[in-house]
Amino acid sequence: MTRHTEDDGDAGDSNETTEPTDGCGRGEPAPGVPEAGRDERPSVFVPDGGEVPEAEAGGRDDGPAADDRAATDGGVESASGGTESATGGTDSAELDPDAYDPVDVFPGGDLDLREGADSCYKCTSCDTSCPVAEVDDEFPGPKFQGPEQWRLKRKEDHDIDESITSCSNCMRCDDACPSSVPLSQMHNEARGQYVERQMEKLSVEYIRNRILANYRTSASLASMFPRTASFAMNFGPARWAMEKAMGIPKERDFPEFATETFREWWKARGGAQVENPDKRVAYFHGCYSNYNTPEVGKAMVRVYEHFGYEVMVPPQKCSGTPMFANGMLKDARRHAETNVENLVEAIGEGADVIASCTSCSMSLRQEYPELFDLHGIEDLAEHTFEALEYLRIHEDLEGELEAAGGLDDERAFAYHAPCHARNQGLSRQAVETFRDVDGVTMEDVGDSCSGISGTYGWKEEKYEKSMKIGEEMFEHMEDAEGEVGMTECPTCAMQMEHGTGYEIEHPLQLLEDTLGA
Repeated sequence: MTRHTEDDGDAGDSNETTEPTDGCGRGEPAPGVPEAGRDERPSVFVPDGGEVPEAEAGGRDDGPAADDRAATDGGVESASGGTESATGGTDSAELDPDAYDPVDVFPGGDLDLREGADSCYKCTSCDTSCPVAEVDDEFPGPKFQGPEQWRLKRKEDHDIDESITSCSNCMRCDDACPSSVPLSQMHNEARGQYVERQMEKLSVEYIRNRILANYRTSASLASMFPRTASFAMNFGPARWAMEKAMGIPKERDFPEFATETFREWWKARGGAQVENPDKRVAYFHGCYSNYNTPEVGKAMVRVYEHFGYEVMVPPQKCSGTPMFANGMLKDARRHAETNVENLVEAIGEGADVIASCTSCSMSLRQEYPELFDLHGIEDLAEHTFEALEYLRIHEDLEGELEAAGGLDDERAFAYHAPCHARNQGLSRQAVETFRDVDGVTMEDVGDSCSGISGTYGWKEEKYEKSMKIGEEMFEHMEDAEGEVGMTECPTCAMQMEHGTGYEIEHPLQLLEDTLGA
């Protein structure tokens, strides 16, 4: 068995792509999307060059107009497999997939979201659930950003609307859609294309967003001198300069960097303290629990060892969540390659993958298989769980908590379920876990978005909107009995603390205290 203890560092390999020249009309590959020749599943076929072969057309020569109808929405496919023209006739050409070349909705990509776009019947449920649209009258909403853009794009060389950068990637629209339209997948792909092809690479916005998206790089450097970095990042003149030069709001306080990262602690303790090939988990700690809140990772390890699990900590990089939100799909793919390879290896050794951050588990479960075709990616998605979720499934958590006897001191918490927890069906798991524990009062502060959405609230032009979105949550927290907040998302924790001044804990920390782990 392999026990992983060392981080592998940042890979310097690039994800360069080349433009195909097969005559099919495909342009530059979409950012972060593999080139043709991997595991594509093309679903749309037209004749080579968009023309019906003469032999199959029975020698008929209808001119260019007929070709156009066959390859666009001007004609519709008949039940017999031919193409029905606008006048009611049917072409004799049979749509034989072997004689046709694939056409991508977005040129060069291997994603075809036409079916998903056509499933949208404009009910506007996504728009009414969108926290950004609620506070920003100029934002057109998820429906336009998703299916409408795809419908435009598939018909002509249509640029991505700039408003895609105002989407916070909270993914609440996915949960709201009654037709299962892959809205967030559309948004991620569109945002990636906008950043890659339309955004000025020397602009302040691009440079700032790239720095925010690659937080792991900044955090790894800061962790070399954690105390100095923590002071410098929050020094008044430095914050003023960052706002003026880079558009990072001075109102926000940078999180402190741990003097000992989680991985340093893990190595110092000698790795796993329990060996159990029958109960084994691979911990995906993510960037924040490693560099900023290692106490969350330590709580996770101790709780799982309490239940007899052998914990593995494979080499890993960022989950890619901030990169998806900022359209940096090439960066996300490079990190995904490392994560998938090492986590799939752990799965092969009998482990399930556990994440303490709900955005990380969402990325591994949903966004990876939606955007990348890496070997083993479906296995990773199937074997990934949020940490508390996994214990609720596989252990008698209620019975164990009852046997532990509760807390000696009364503690009251205001719990916020992150948007990415809700999208995984985990909106009330902390409340349900602790509601009957002696000495614990747990209040759900509602289903509103915190407003920070990862890096969204760290952009000067989005700061006021972020705080306006979070107002409802702040009010509910202040009305709650306790003055300690609780959430599974580290950036939601930042926003909760920023808006109320409350101390914020992770459910795993309370679980550790309650069990005496």
